[in-house]
Amino acid sequence: MTIEHQELLLVVQAAEQGSLAAAARSLDLEPPAVTKRLAALERRLGVRLFHRTTRRLSLTDEGELFCGRAREVLARLSSLESELQDSVGEARGAIRLASSFGFGRRWVAPALARFQQAHPRVELKLELMEHLPDLASAGLDAAVWLWSPTRASSVARKLASNRRVLVAAPAYAERHGVPASPQELPQHACLIVREHEARYATWRLSPVNRPRATPVTVQVHGALSSNSGEVVRDWALAGHGIMLRSLWDVHPLLADGTLLQVLPGYAMLDADVHWIAPPRTPGGAVPLRLRLLQDHLASSLADPPWLKPLPSARPRR
Repeated sequence: MTIEHQELLLVVQAAEQGSLAAAARSLDLEPPAVTKRLAALERRLGVRLFHRTTRRLSLTDEGELFCGRAREVLARLSSLESELQDSVGEARGAIRLASSFGFGRRWVAPALARFQQAHPRVELKLELMEHLPDLASAGLDAAVWLWSPTRASSVARKLASNRRVLVAAPAYAERHGVPASPQELPQHACLIVREHEARYATWRLSPVNRPRATPVTVQVHGALSSNSGEVVRDWALAGHGIMLRSLWDVHPLLADGTLLQVLPGYAMLDADVHWIAPPRTPGGAVPLRLRLLQDHLASSLADPPWLKPLPSARPRR
């Protein structure tokens, strides 16, 4: 009896995802096909690999043994693939990469297209999403994310500096003035992005020239909030308030005067661009295609335009 590579992946993904539907998505298969393949594998093996309920899968004792061995085999195959690629010096194979909608569309996607042209035997799949997932469970090879590394289970490499800055339209500054210190922000209309952060209305602002200084924590208020950063940016452009937004996104608007930087001496220093990868099985080598892509993205973002100096502007009070 021969166990196929796809069957190993199926069992591992089903165990990590906790459902056959999620495993199907990660493997680009239809759910009925996954159910059929798993049932056929269990018949051939003569054992049940999963306990099935209406809500979740869980491994049986035999499934735990199979899944552990499957991970070892997949790690050895990945290591062998990396060694073979190194020996011929050619990158090949598929890469599944995640990034956020805005940054992924504007910066990551063009860089991936250039990489694929240089390495035509690499197939790239870019997944744009709102929140950083558990990469291993989602079947992703890596992510390019605006992120402050906190997960011990992830491996990160900084690709570029970035920060979140305070901005407002000139029309808002003319009508309401601008705060002279972070402590004055609660007196202003603040436009709030309701992201996955539990305390999205709490802004922790650090002195830009003293990044090790204790941040100033400010609880802001505003009648307008959204889970879409682009909606909040539109409100800021219309003069409805002060927004906290990544410099990579608003730098062109600051450079041409469409927006004004508020409290330019302060920023949230939590949005550097990172390459994030799931931890690899001990002994598992990083495939050549991933190493080359990581270096390509680092080179593409080595001198990001959003870090260029801005013209000084002093809005009227």
